Amino acid sequence: MKTKKKPTVKLIGKDGNAYAIMARVEKALKRAGYSSDETDQYLEEATSGSYDHLLSVTMKWVNVK
Repeated sequence: MKTKKKPTVKLIGKDGNAYAIMARVEKALKRAGYSSDETDQYLEEATSGSYDHLLSVTMKWVNVK
């Protein structure tokens, strides 16, 4: 992941479904100027493990509130 400003994504109180989380994060990354390749990298990394892994990767890519 290149050094860019991490967008903030509200996850608390939202749908905790893995697909909903990834969609919300992907949208935030695109709005923050991340390229399609970078958002694809997030999705690939996020889906390479368990639900806990998804949350860990998500917190690496975005600020969670």
